[in-house]
Amino acid sequence: MGSAMRYGELNPPNRILLGPGPSNVHPIVLRALSSPLVGHLDPYFMERMDEVMELLRETFVTKNRVCFPISGTGMAGMEAAISNLVQPGEEVIVGSNGFFGQRMAEIVRRYHGKPIEVSEEWGRAIDPSKVEEALSRSGADLVCIVHAETSTGVLQPLEEIGKIAHAHDALFLVDAVTSLSGCELKVDEMGIDVCYSGSQKCLNCPPGLAPITFNERAMDRVRNRRAKAQNWYLDVSLIEQYWSEGRAYHHTAPISMIYALREALRIIVEEGLEKRWIRHERNRDALIRGIEEMGLRMHARENRCPTLNTVSVPEGVEDAKVRGFLLDRFNMEIGGGLGPLKGKIWRVGLMGINSSEQNVILFLGALERALRASGFRVKGSGAKAAIEAYSERG
Repeated sequence: MGSAMRYGELNPPNRILLGPGPSNVHPIVLRALSSPLVGHLDPYFMERMDEVMELLRETFVTKNRVCFPISGTGMAGMEAAISNLVQPGEEVIVGSNGFFGQRMAEIVRRYHGKPIEVSEEWGRAIDPSKVEEALSRSGADLVCIVHAETSTGVLQPLEEIGKIAHAHDALFLVDAVTSLSGCELKVDEMGIDVCYSGSQKCLNCPPGLAPITFNERAMDRVRNRRAKAQNWYLDVSLIEQYWSEGRAYHHTAPISMIYALREALRIIVEEGLEKRWIRHERNRDALIRGIEEMGLRMHARENRCPTLNTVSVPEGVEDAKVRGFLLDRFNMEIGGGLGPLKGKIWRVGLMGINSSEQNVILFLGALERALRASGFRVKGSGAKAAIEAYSERG
């Protein structure tokens, strides 16, 4: 028997992906992935590259010239941002109120920087006054903040921290992996110098690209380093030469993924950012209404993120069994907790096309079934409460 007969053709299940990512991919984006390949220096592809940069500028709400996707997942965006700006021995302020803030600090250490962690309880936003205090007593000239902390469901207010950073002549770096196009984010207006994201969440594109943007102030820092960036592949001073008019070869771009991102961004721009932000907030509010009606509580007590919702696992209920029930019975994926929140919360993603009335009501009904099967006494109908919330908002 030949290998092809032994393994068979791929036939993955068609899941409803309501976890922390990846999210479901738009059918138009899936079609783009099957488009014919051309060379990565082909005139047709270079035109698409220009379109992707323009669409990214609209999505980030920036006029930055350096605005392109890194070939790698969202973590490649994090590493690119930090490796280009951090030099050995330099102090860096890092907001640490969740798993990904802590990961930022770890990457700073790996590039021999000295992270000064401004910590907060996992479930609360970073206090801007603590950032100012840390800047005042250090020599740091870079502040790193996670906008939407995927591990806790907290959406960090940015504008005040951006103003504080600039008042101390520091650069402001923002992780927007879980927020880009789903939460209000205006790079230029919010004083963000460097911002990166990932393709697999609110953009509804497969994992594999990390949109990133640097303003000229940040690029001046990159170009005037004491030594070259230690990560050659992620050196934005080199990558920008490929994405600029000269098209200097750097690496073979993932052509199909660039096609897919182009279509994903086109869909976002056609809907309109303001409408998307409102849609995500509306669906988050309906979800919360339903969760609380069932007798559950949200983990994040303030600044709740519209795209990633964290629900506390009630006492006596086993986290993994509920998630397994949803996967087996409803073909629906949600996420569990990370780090100190492992087994204590569920992470429910409502990102991009997945942020819909249909998914909110379906999830609440499925969760009720799963809870009852676990012996939890559900107080009221979450789905009914969500429907009422939608009716009130019109």
